[in-house]
Amino acid sequence: MTRISQLLIICLMSMTSMVYAQSELVVQGSAPQLYLVHTVVAKENWYSIGRIFNQSPKEIAPFNNATLEKPLAIGQTLKIPLTTANFSQDGNKAADEVFVPLYHIVQEKEWFYRISQQFNKVPVANLEKWNNVSNDQLRQGMKLIIGYLKVKPGQSALAASGSNKIATVASQPVVKNDPPKEEVVKKEPVKEPAREPVKEPVKEPVKEPVKEVAVTPVPVKTDPPKQEVKEEPKPVTSTPIETTGNAPANFKGGYFRSQYSESGKTSSGNAGIFRSTSGWKDGKYYALMNNVPVGTIVKLSFSSTNKSIYAKVLGQLPEMKESVGLAIRISDAAASELGTNAGKFYLDVKY
Repeated sequence: MTRISQLLIICLMSMTSMVYAQSELVVQGSAPQLYLVHTVVAKENWYSIGRIFNQSPKEIAPFNNATLEKPLAIGQTLKIPLTTANFSQDGNKAADEVFVPLYHIVQEKEWFYRISQQFNKVPVANLEKWNNVSNDQLRQGMKLIIGYLKVKPGQSALAASGSNKIATVASQPVVKNDPPKEEVVKKEPVKEPAREPVKEPVKEPVKEPVKEVAVTPVPVKTDPPKQEVKEEPKPVTSTPIETTGNAPANFKGGYFRSQYSESGKTSSGNAGIFRSTSGWKDGKYYALMNNVPVGTIVKLSFSSTNKSIYAKVLGQLPEMKESVGLAIRISDAAASELGTNAGKFYLDVKY
């Protein structure tokens, strides 16, 4: 690739980021149905658009009354929902995300109180700090930051205009800020001389004696404990996969063991393996699992070897035929410490 071609690609990416920042990052709707509008361009699909806005395609499609099976057309407009997964007004985000400002265009006779109510009752102090403007300085057509889109630099061109931290204040009741009104001077009433209050004798409360009541214990009938019947897992065909050539991993559960915090949730099912360079030298094991928040540390136990490891959830299972029948996929280093390299095996999960 020539130097001129490289410069052209960099310019196109910069122009794409500028277009998003200036024309497409104006928030539409009212809480709780807030969204951005995106126009589909060539070679885009549900998944590439999901990566741009850090939102699952499974959330975007139904929000537009569509399904993932229906292909997108160039020029088609999509509503991108803003949820806790990709929208922040409190400064919270994942370590691999950055904040990209989202805007609202001030309308005629619109003040901070109404804007706050429209956008999740964000504290007025945050609006003032993010925009360096006070309530009486608002003007029609002014562009105000009302929150931030959370995106990943490795996946979204929008990250070019992002930052790692935003200023926020503690949550507090929203104070209604109306346009300044003229002060009305009120005449103070003439005060009468204070009269000395008449003190009444303080009566002490009469204490009644506490009566002791005899309580007869009632025998509680207990049933004998029922024997727990545990269903045997369905056998799966074990197909060995190619190894990476690394020595077996052995980090006593892995790097994330100290970060594990159990909340009582459990599941189990067939597991598969995906290739990863991580974990072989540092014990950082990873997993892909549906319906578990990204960043959750899970404990994985393999009954065949009586071994357990701790892995961080990176995302959902990819929609591909290799994921059919699987509840979870783990990195090959994690499988190595569990003592298996089979194509499918059964795991117990706690988190």
